[in-house]
Amino acid sequence: MATSEGLEGLSIGALAKTVEMSKSGLFAHFGSKEELQHATIDQAAAAFDAAIFVPAAAAPTGRRRLERLLDLWVAHIEHSAYRGGCFFDAASTEFGSRPGPVRDRLAILCRRWISALEDEAKVAVRAGEFAPDTDVPGLVFRLHAFVEEANWWRELFDEPAAFDRARSAIVDTLASRAPAPLAPNGASPERKDLE
Repeated sequence: MATSEGLEGLSIGALAKTVEMSKSGLFAHFGSKEELQHATIDQAAAAFDAAIFVPAAAAPTGRRRLERLLDLWVAHIEHSAYRGGCFFDAASTEFGSRPGPVRDRLAILCRRWISALEDEAKVAVRAGEFAPDTDVPGLVFRLHAFVEEANWWRELFDEPAAFDRARSAIVDTLASRAPAPLAPNGASPERKDLE
């Protein structure tokens, strides 16, 4: 409900009707609309963790874990049970310009995700899996944008093929960060600018 109708549109009364409970019974669980919003965010975070962070932890750190996190994230959004696609995309768009505890909670969780991607990219740079001059925040910005754009295309244009485009863009972008091969003498090849 929150993804399709917005966190602001989520109310104890509407939820009570949907789950066929009494409004007073649900009120005893949440107490206020803001508590309901926080509980909804926490439930979405738990689902995100179970679908993405937990299985990705089995992959070796660095590039392989970064790839696994991204693969799982694309699949999680592509096959989302939520009407409206990515919960965090919808909620952060709705609350991004609204100061307050709901926005702060969303920002913390979204920053945690970005930091996880950046941490794995930094490990990949240190391990020589990515070029040493890799702009890690810029790389993660692009990777994040590909997936969020696919969600947008699917939701607005009903175009599920957007997720294949996102996957292709991720593969190409990660491949572009591979370290330059060593020259036969073991030195890094000199750059030859195109004329």
